[in-house]
Amino acid sequence: MAALVGRRTLVQLLRLQAAERDGAGRLGAACSGSRHYVLSGKAANASALNRTGPASRQYSSDSKDDLRVRYLDGEDAGIVVVGLNRPKAKNAISKNLVKMMYEAVEDIKKNNKVRSVILCSLAPGIFCAGADLKERAKMHQSEVGPFVSKARALITELGNLPMPTIAAIDGAALGGGLEMALACDIRIAANSAKMGLVETKLAIIPGAGGTQRLPRVIGIPQAKELIFAARAVDGAEACRLGLVNHSVEQNDSGDAAYLRALALAREINPQGPIAIRMAKLAINQGMEVDLSTGLAIEEACYAQVRLNK
Repeated sequence: MAALVGRRTLVQLLRLQAAERDGAGRLGAACSGSRHYVLSGKAANASALNRTGPASRQYSSDSKDDLRVRYLDGEDAGIVVVGLNRPKAKNAISKNLVKMMYEAVEDIKKNNKVRSVILCSLAPGIFCAGADLKERAKMHQSEVGPFVSKARALITELGNLPMPTIAAIDGAALGGGLEMALACDIRIAANSAKMGLVETKLAIIPGAGGTQRLPRVIGIPQAKELIFAARAVDGAEACRLGLVNHSVEQNDSGDAAYLRALALAREINPQGPIAIRMAKLAINQGMEVDLSTGLAIEEACYAQVRLNK
């Protein structure tokens, strides 16, 4: 019975993904003029993503620049870089950033040419400081709940992207910033980057999936200790705990984690795209059910790959 339920559930998921892929080309073309940019893969480092002149790093205070999405080209075609760009607010999660990220995630999800996604920061020394508390302080109490729900939904959608996602953590990832990274498949951090779900310092709890994803990544006892103590750890300790896959020495440009993420995306790029998506689906769905149902999910995913050969 469990296997039958697993197969039925997976069939529904596969049908939904197929329907999304059918409209990918049309949607991608329609959106390319407004939010999509192309950057040569050979120049694809964090500094290049920010560069508006030949040598300088500059930032705009315009809210439309809170998020920059780059579709790399050339040998790196298929890699999408999503860059958080609110340096003055330490990339804090605002209403506008949630809106822009949701639109970007929806566009990426429906584009069958995307093979991997890198989530990074374009602001030096910070990944994401969590919720924009200054903006939240101005919200009416009735607005807070819906905003948190939207942020939670965004992070869930990020986690549901069908292609591999890599969080490049070159600076502090706190609260909602770490929750965003936890929704990615793989995390790479600079040794010096600080990470933690520190909400209990504010007498609240993680509200965008942290209490659920952190225990699944590092285990229940370790997650409880970090959340209860509102403790932040550096990249090296995060790697020891299994919170990140790799910890790298930071470089002078402050983009060591991004460069390692890009190297990994380049490893993924030549692999079979449908196989990669089905492998992700089989792992993600299989981890939430018993082994028997998980094996049925794997069987259905394997059959899907064969059908597309």
